[in-house]
Amino acid sequence: MADLDIRTLRYFVAVADELSFTRAAERLFVAQQAISRDIRKLEAQLGTTLFDRTTRRVSLTPDGERLLAEARELLAVHDRIVAGRGPVRKPVSVDLMSDGRRTGPRFLQALRTAAPDREFRSRYGGAMGASLRRLEAGDLDVALGRAEWRGRRRSKAIRTRLLRYEPLAFILPGFHPLAELTAVPVSAVAGTEIDANPATPEATEWLDIGDQFLAFAGATATVPHDAALGQDDQSDHLVRQGLPILTSVDHVGVAGGVVRPIVEPVPLYAWSVAWRSKAGRELIAAIESAIEAVTADTEWLTIPAGAWLPEPEASGLPT
Repeated sequence: MADLDIRTLRYFVAVADELSFTRAAERLFVAQQAISRDIRKLEAQLGTTLFDRTTRRVSLTPDGERLLAEARELLAVHDRIVAGRGPVRKPVSVDLMSDGRRTGPRFLQALRTAAPDREFRSRYGGAMGASLRRLEAGDLDVALGRAEWRGRRRSKAIRTRLLRYEPLAFILPGFHPLAELTAVPVSAVAGTEIDANPATPEATEWLDIGDQFLAFAGATATVPHDAALGQDDQSDHLVRQGLPILTSVDHVGVAGGVVRPIVEPVPLYAWSVAWRSKAGRELIAAIESAIEAVTADTEWLTIPAGAWLPEPEASGLPT
């Protein structure tokens, strides 16, 4: 039998603790698909089922219960050995918001360049509201997304800095009439049903900008539904639903669909970088250096003439 993988055992213990693959992925800052894949490999290697999975719950099997105690012991021994070699710097956890949007990964690349001696671990939480709470609690180091929205509670423990004004766009099924356009005027979606649902109900900032934009455009929202996560599910959902999906222009391609910018006027999503006020001078310097680098080489902070912004961002612009 091949040796057991320490990382996979760590995944197993996290799922056993949380009884949720989703929460375990958030705790470890890795993709849920990676955890599910490695747990399946572990079960195949051991020749047994470790978890009973249904659409509503996850629970340990008797074999899973027996492995859990041994896995905890093995991880404790491993961690003591590693710790005994000298101080190990904790990786910097960075929430990039959504794995479909390219702004986060581009900033992360600049951050790694600014601090090549630090290890940065990315995750995709899908909700800036939840990320800010994790920052305050010390469970997260850096977060990207829309940091201002109506009713947001401010905290002196969190610092933010504007990163990008990104134009909004639609993902359209290839057969949709608007897909024939190179850009979609706001007036063209008046009375149209649009999917502006967030990846998670905790994404207060996206719910807020979606409500404001649809009201501005005179469009209607689809009924709330579970978000399609991952490129395969997004493609299937897009084609099945047949409706425009609100996103931003720097979105990865989706099979069966096209991304079209919104114009006349251009609506904007304001990205910010957030971190704890007491994050440490070295990390803060790296964050600010990365922001300077990526905005110097792009037009990320340029606001097109006549652009539309939601509140409270619109009221914050100089007159």
